[in-house]
Amino acid sequence: MTDTAVKINSVRVPEGKLGVFFMGQAGAVLKAPDDELLAVDLYLSDCCERYFGFKRLMPKLIGTADVKFDYICATHAHYDHFDPDSVPALLAHGGKLYAASDCREECDRLGIKEMEELKVGTKHTAGAFTIEAVECDHGEGTPHAVGLYITCGEKSVYIAGDTCFRPDIAEKMSGYKIDLMFAPINGAYGNLDWKQGADFFAIVRPKLCVPCHYWNFAEHGGDPGKFADEMKSAHPDLPYRLMTPGEYTEI
Repeated sequence: MTDTAVKINSVRVPEGKLGVFFMGQAGAVLKAPDDELLAVDLYLSDCCERYFGFKRLMPKLIGTADVKFDYICATHAHYDHFDPDSVPALLAHGGKLYAASDCREECDRLGIKEMEELKVGTKHTAGAFTIEAVECDHGEGTPHAVGLYITCGEKSVYIAGDTCFRPDIAEKMSGYKIDLMFAPINGAYGNLDWKQGADFFAIVRPKLCVPCHYWNFAEHGGDPGKFADEMKSAHPDLPYRLMTPGEYTEI
């Protein structure tokens, strides 16, 4: 079992708090004070290299047998978000799947019979968590992609999902209470780049900004150093954090 898996399993989240692990690429794990675990967009395999030639550059943080997740979310069907090599194994522990509509075809192919669809505007109660699917814009080829607004008690995380720079979406999300926000900064395949990411964060204004979706594949690009410089110069009043894959924080 990896060190990250041990930490996920063993950490105890204080009442009134929410534990958050950054899992690399666009992945995150949320842990509630009652020990319930919710995973979002975990990429745990090398399937993108097998299917598309995208070699993994960052280490695999956990194995599919290491952690029992109560809830598994996928914001769209791209394999670095809905990992077909990992999702069936993760669900074998008894977890429940919440996924964007375009994941239905993958579920059918993989023999996954139960999937709650994440459609913009829908809310799902998942134990201690409430999952709301919100708008993102991942281009015409991925119209069913969603962002997620997840609450646990009084704490909240906004996962922007794979999205381009849409000030109107950011303005809408600025009306939400957001303790921590993840957004991509890779600037490829229709996603925000480092400057657009900083500007998107600045419109939404969460309590803490965490960039993601960079460095896992050479083809995806992304420059967290430039992002940090932009935040310091253009948005010095907005807290941000560059999280190492596997890093943990509490909000």
